[in-house]
Amino acid sequence: MALALVARAQLAIEISGAGANRIPVAVAAFEGENSLPGTITEVVRGDLARSGLFSVVELGSQPMSVTALPDFMDVRGRGADAVLVGSVVPADGGRLEVRFRLFDTQRQTELGALALRMTAQQHRATGHRIADFVFEKLTGLKGVFSTRIAYVVKTAGRFQLQIADADGMNAQTALASREPIISPAWSPDGSKLAYVSFEAKKPVVYVHSLATGLRNVAANFKGSNSAPAWSPDGRLLAVVLTKDGQSQLYTVNADGSGVRRIASSSGIDTEPAWSADGNWIYFTSDRGGSPQIYRIPASGGGVERISFDGSYNVTPRPSPDGRTIAFVTRNSGRFQVAVMDLASRQVQILTDSSRDESPSFAPNGQMILYATEVGGRGVLAAVSADGRIKQRLSVQAADVREPAWGPLPR
Repeated sequence: MALALVARAQLAIEISGAGANRIPVAVAAFEGENSLPGTITEVVRGDLARSGLFSVVELGSQPMSVTALPDFMDVRGRGADAVLVGSVVPADGGRLEVRFRLFDTQRQTELGALALRMTAQQHRATGHRIADFVFEKLTGLKGVFSTRIAYVVKTAGRFQLQIADADGMNAQTALASREPIISPAWSPDGSKLAYVSFEAKKPVVYVHSLATGLRNVAANFKGSNSAPAWSPDGRLLAVVLTKDGQSQLYTVNADGSGVRRIASSSGIDTEPAWSADGNWIYFTSDRGGSPQIYRIPASGGGVERISFDGSYNVTPRPSPDGRTIAFVTRNSGRFQVAVMDLASRQVQILTDSSRDESPSFAPNGQMILYATEVGGRGVLAAVSADGRIKQRLSVQAADVREPAWGPLPR
């Protein structure tokens, strides 16, 4: 077992769709970034282009000074509605300061400005923060470029729980084992991962600190222990246990104490997920004869069936705003990611693949990360909540599954 974070192969991301009305934005080359291991400019441009919501307007390699107003006529003439300029300057203690400004080229006004301290090695993280700033200013939504994703890579009988930046870079291995690792789940503060490991020759739920590499057993009862899901306050895990018979829903404290059964049925209950407000736990059950989606108050009580279309609907994952759930549905023999509007119960299928599993919302609710198969090999993919933007993430010569999108950094 290897608990340290070890650098691994990067995820490659391909874009296969874009939003209907992309915002044209120019990102001028940042002054003074030549001394960095890589350019902040390219990180920002890459993030914005990959989102599918922006078209990046080419301005060439000549930097624009952050202290002067851009030539709005020229930038607008190139088709850009907004322009970002920035500079990297020395700061005290051997650090650097990145100063940047975002302008509306139509109104010729500044939309916002900020200065960030960093080391030269933090140029990618700083670029993601700047892209988040631009995204929020131009869309009104939180950017997720500074978030991380977790996933499991399988190669030749070896399983690795990996963590990468949202753009697939800086992949690191948190855990390596010869036994399967499944169901990673981020704690709300992003400091821990819960997951299921089979290293004890049975499924056991662990909680793993990413900072220290230390972990504790959260559920190791008789039989199977699986499907951990964090409560929004980070105190509890919903888990699926077979200690009393069939798979049923329980909650436990993150340290493994205080186990409590919250639902009972004659069927199999599994795949719990908390609503963002903490009031509900959504789950999959065959209590009605076929796998469908239900929910129960987090404190226990009456169960409500949510899905009714079709004979197979599984893996419910509520959106951050609580208005929709993502899930996997069987459609003409294909397993595809869909979303349901909880108010109207309208369902929209988002993907055109056939072996989708493990949907996971981005923390701003705009994208859904999931696992699928291409050519018999597991890859990750992402689709926008309206189905228009599609991405594929893969690792060369490896099987990638079990994705989980981490929270916004705090």
